[in-house]
Amino acid sequence: MLIALILFLGGVVAVPIASRLGLGSVLGYLLAGIVLSPVLHWADTDVTRLQHFAEFGVVMMLFLVGLEMSPRALWEMRSRIFVLGGLQVVGTTVLAAAIAVALGQPWTVGLAIGMVLALSSTAIVNQTLNEKGLLRCDGGHASFSVLLFQDIAVIPMLVFIPLLAIPELRDATLQVAAPGHGATEHHGLNLSLVDGLQGWQVALVSFAMIAVVVAAGHYLTDPIFRFVSRSRLRELFVSTALMLVLAIALLMTMVGLSPALGTFLAGVVMARSDYRHEIESDISPLKGIFLGVFFITVGAGIDFTLLSDNIGTVLGLTFGLIVIKAMVLYGLAHLFRLKGGDKWLLTLGLAQAGEFGFVLLSFSVANAVLPRSVADMLLLVVALSMLLTPLLFILYDKVIAPRYSNRQEREADAIDSSARIIIAGHGRFGGIVNRALSAAGFETTVVDYSSEQLEMLRGFGLRAYFGDATRPDLLHAAGIEEANVLVVAIDGKESITQLTRYVIKHYPHVHVVARAYDRMHVYDLWSIGCRDIIRETYDSSIRAGRSAFEALGFSRDQATMMMQEFEEMDRRMMVDLADLYDTDVPISENEPFKARVRDMRDEWEHELKGRMGVKRPDES
Repeated sequence: MLIALILFLGGVVAVPIASRLGLGSVLGYLLAGIVLSPVLHWADTDVTRLQHFAEFGVVMMLFLVGLEMSPRALWEMRSRIFVLGGLQVVGTTVLAAAIAVALGQPWTVGLAIGMVLALSSTAIVNQTLNEKGLLRCDGGHASFSVLLFQDIAVIPMLVFIPLLAIPELRDATLQVAAPGHGATEHHGLNLSLVDGLQGWQVALVSFAMIAVVVAAGHYLTDPIFRFVSRSRLRELFVSTALMLVLAIALLMTMVGLSPALGTFLAGVVMARSDYRHEIESDISPLKGIFLGVFFITVGAGIDFTLLSDNIGTVLGLTFGLIVIKAMVLYGLAHLFRLKGGDKWLLTLGLAQAGEFGFVLLSFSVANAVLPRSVADMLLLVVALSMLLTPLLFILYDKVIAPRYSNRQEREADAIDSSARIIIAGHGRFGGIVNRALSAAGFETTVVDYSSEQLEMLRGFGLRAYFGDATRPDLLHAAGIEEANVLVVAIDGKESITQLTRYVIKHYPHVHVVARAYDRMHVYDLWSIGCRDIIRETYDSSIRAGRSAFEALGFSRDQATMMMQEFEEMDRRMMVDLADLYDTDVPISENEPFKARVRDMRDEWEHELKGRMGVKRPDES
């Protein structure tokens, strides 16, 4: 209980501070582990064993990732998974092995080191990509594909590593383990289904077990959860979902496969289940808890005594590892034609060793492949590279991503349209506007920065042009001088504000309809002179409020009238406050703004209640 309290307390304190500083939750957990390391040592805690237990968080994470995918999506990623991932693992292994041999290590040791360092951290990278919303971009897809192949590659690595055993180390290991040398024989429950089998038999059993997991996930998931749901006990549903993941992980372990890989495949199969969202919501909190503990154990597992004695060597090896992996990844990103920020996201995001490196290191020592001294040094390198990963993501966020946000990797299209309506951005917002105007017979000029989106539109016969609408030269080419209306529907608050400010200042005859992200963004756009501002979720929220009133028993006319009164009052309030908004002063420090809100709050609320005062349906 004390250990659990210490771990949770460390996470509760460190993670909010790290997140507030823009460092991310992963780095917060890692730093918490470093701080708690002396406390855990004082409590005589086996950090390694705790880490193996917490690795279940990685298993659940891969299961949830699988739930978000479909077999079709996985099949479409096959080239990146096997070609990009395969080239990364092979390239990094060969390069790291060559450097190890050049530093005086035998080729067998060098090859084992290369395999250990070729793997990246699935836990840290996937968690960070999810937190930052980068998993769906091209660089995020590529990163996930490489990580998935690495999980697959662990299996042949575990088969191959024993073949690299050094005779002198093997003899020493056998001598230490022999009876009469102080070793105690350990007999425990052996659940392995492949012990004593030949290679082809192991492969056959492994494929058979994967087939069992896939078939069970497809045919048994819905009947099991349908049966459990009849009890109407949420805790039983949670227990069943957890049991399912544990069972799959155990089956994979029994045949020597990666439990994370097995649960990922099961998640993909179950992606079409009627109970998918319920399973996801039940497992997600548990995943977060286990992953948090895992990251803390990584930080706590750093041997600071060994680190201080070899600080120069460890730091040199760690930065050397990051450089080597970054070189390989950057070359592959270029080969697979990743553009701009996506190229650097792959390069920096995977430039570390991973948690499976701990497994391979202990396995290599046990099989007399790596000397203990080398393995201990590599453990520090793996842990330290994982610790530096969030800092690499911060480098990407603060330096690289802004650089490429306004930079084009493709030349803008030549625009030959003479339409008087320009739509900047053709996503879920601008696309609807364009469809409505086109349906009414108006010609539009659509400019979008997403080449994939534009290729899709052209496939349907729609005219659209590639380019960055915030560029003055492209606006000129689009005919901004003769335009009557500009609909600003691009993403990003800063980009929207920048484009709106430029057009209002230089082309005041153009009526600008600007998309606003939130209430504060409305004030920003109002301050630069825009008067036709559309909050992107406002109208849908009004409709949702009307539906809620109807569900409470009000008639459609009553609900519509009530929401109209609310909308009118809300818009009036926005205008009253907009004149007091100062873009250079935070709201918390804008005393006139706050005073106006305090003075008028009671008046607004009283008036609004009076104007919406419709007799409730349940009142007689």
